[in-house]
Amino acid sequence: MLSLNQLWQSTGIANLEPGQFIMMLVGCGLLYLAIGKKFEPLLLLPMGFGAILTNIPIAGFSETGGLLHYIYGAGISTGIFPLVIFMGVGAMTDFGALIANPKTLFLGAAAQFGIFATLFGAIALNLVPGIEFTLKDASAIAIIGGADGPTAIYLASKLAPELLGAIAVAAYSYMALVPIIQPPIMRLLTTDKERQIEMAQLRSVTKIEKIIFPTGVLLLTILFLPAATPLVGMFCLGNLMRESGVVDRLSSTAQNELINITTIFLGLGVGSKLSAHAFLNIKTLGILALGAVAFSIGTASGILMARLMNRFSQTSINPLIGAAGVSAVPMAARVANKVGLKANPHNFLLMHAMGPNVAGVLGSAVAAGILLALVGES
Repeated sequence: MLSLNQLWQSTGIANLEPGQFIMMLVGCGLLYLAIGKKFEPLLLLPMGFGAILTNIPIAGFSETGGLLHYIYGAGISTGIFPLVIFMGVGAMTDFGALIANPKTLFLGAAAQFGIFATLFGAIALNLVPGIEFTLKDASAIAIIGGADGPTAIYLASKLAPELLGAIAVAAYSYMALVPIIQPPIMRLLTTDKERQIEMAQLRSVTKIEKIIFPTGVLLLTILFLPAATPLVGMFCLGNLMRESGVVDRLSSTAQNELINITTIFLGLGVGSKLSAHAFLNIKTLGILALGAVAFSIGTASGILMARLMNRFSQTSINPLIGAAGVSAVPMAARVANKVGLKANPHNFLLMHAMGPNVAGVLGSAVAAGILLALVGES
């Protein structure tokens, strides 16, 4: 009888708690979004599977000695995985559109307003019984508005590691929902006439300009915001490898093998934080709600800035490209182009939208650096 009881106690059925079962369903939901809907599959698939693994009773995947414990400790709590991914993203980024039309840098900057607006929203949520966000918590939550997954994970790992799972799920979920969330906001804040605006063709950008740009960005960051140099520096390194033309093998590795391997481990590591006790609480609901607000405000801010610039610019600016300032490269730019084509079949905005799109990547990194500098040591 004793041996049968021991055997029963060693089964998952005997030890499975309701919360663990719910989180396994959440993991399955992430897998469905990745496989069935093809929403951010590169990260949501390993993240969803990691959520299932970490909630398996007795297995100990996320406990000391478990695989996910060491993946998280080695790459996420140290900030290494997000930084490596930022290098890979830099190697895949073409700054030509931004260099050709530097005014779009203001659109990427304006879209970051959602981050700082949400910072105050997170603090205001402390009025809700059961929610208590510190300034560090609020800062980590606010970065969701940048629609930049690696930046959100990096900042959360530094400021609020206990909230990392919810922040990562919110960030990547809203990034995946860009084609659903942004078009209604675009149509609400622009007129039919504005959406039909055709923009002049961008000038050609020289190779020397593309080489100087990442080094110039890094120099400015070093001088004015050193706290942002881990993210900006790795991004600029990847971009310089791409544009220099002398390290094609390194650039190719950063764009493919290295970023792919790191993404697998990053997804599993984030999934390890989706345990029942860490995720199933009222704070998570607050984070998900604030994430939606941050993303919407960022989208609206970029559009309104573009409308303002269009009034004073000598060349026409289609306000739709302002929505691409939230980052989410290149999906946000594609959405702007799609909405523009619906309004005017001759309106091709993709390259124009890539300017604020890549500016948004830099903007979110700078915003993260500002938050780290302000509250990182508090």
